[in-house]
Amino acid sequence: MSNKITTLFNIKYPIIQAGMIWASGWRLASAASNAGALGLIGAGSMYPEVLREHIQKCKKATDKPFGVNVPMLYPNIEEIMDIIVEEGVKIVFTSAGNPKTWTVWLKERGITVVHVVSSVKFALKAQEAGVDAVVAEGFEAGGHNGREETTTLTLIPMVKEQLQIPLIAAGGIATGSAMLAVMILGADGVQVGSRFVACEEASSHQLFKKMVVDAKEGDTHLTLKELAPVRMLKNKFYNELQELYKKGPTVDELKALLGRARAKRGMFEGDLEDGELEIGQIAGLIHDIKPAAQIVDDLIVEFNAAKEKAQSL
Repeated sequence: MSNKITTLFNIKYPIIQAGMIWASGWRLASAASNAGALGLIGAGSMYPEVLREHIQKCKKATDKPFGVNVPMLYPNIEEIMDIIVEEGVKIVFTSAGNPKTWTVWLKERGITVVHVVSSVKFALKAQEAGVDAVVAEGFEAGGHNGREETTTLTLIPMVKEQLQIPLIAAGGIATGSAMLAVMILGADGVQVGSRFVACEEASSHQLFKKMVVDAKEGDTHLTLKELAPVRMLKNKFYNELQELYKKGPTVDELKALLGRARAKRGMFEGDLEDGELEIGQIAGLIHDIKPAAQIVDDLIVEFNAAKEKAQSL
């Protein structure tokens, strides 16, 4: 399967394993890359020297292209970017910030840059900043999300209508049929997050993986829009948050309840009651934990089967 995305990243399939906090370390990124996708290390949950270690281990575990996802609102951003250059990483996905801040600097150093957006407006700003491709992520996606609440089904064709550079779809994609659907709508490839959380190589806690597998329709909700919108599984912390919302809380009160390291507590340490459990709506279609390579293979088999079915309609 050859197209703009496979050519841009020199990969076999137009599939990107999302760089997720507390889930995508070097084991997942290298496994996804070895399977023909583009693996991403999630820098958002790593101190700079931990990121360096993960990059070095990933280079030893795969000879295929891989990249790093960098949320630009996190501290130590300058040190993180320096490490990425020093370690010879050639692909960077940026998110949660202004693409103008780092795109030129990265591209001057020979790095392919992709920016994650949640609207047409921000897609065009990313294109203007000079990125090589855009990830347009719909409201269904897990973790930090856009305030617009635009679904993937409507976001992708609206972005495609105005964008001139390659487009990657994200949000609610865990099957080959969903991959085909968004590519028919105009995407050149897909970024898959939640499905890779529930895989053997993900660094997320086993208890969290099991909760993802057990999740049903309606078990996630997008909340905390006053701070940074985040989609999470409903649990004790979520219920406490909803009780606070009934009182019309201030931003400071929301910050106080959220505290620090809630996502780490839930997703990495396995605290299913008081942790923040970030996952997408598509969790309702994830029924097992399997190797990353099997996930990639399944996506392609399902994609081809869906393509044949569509041709018969």
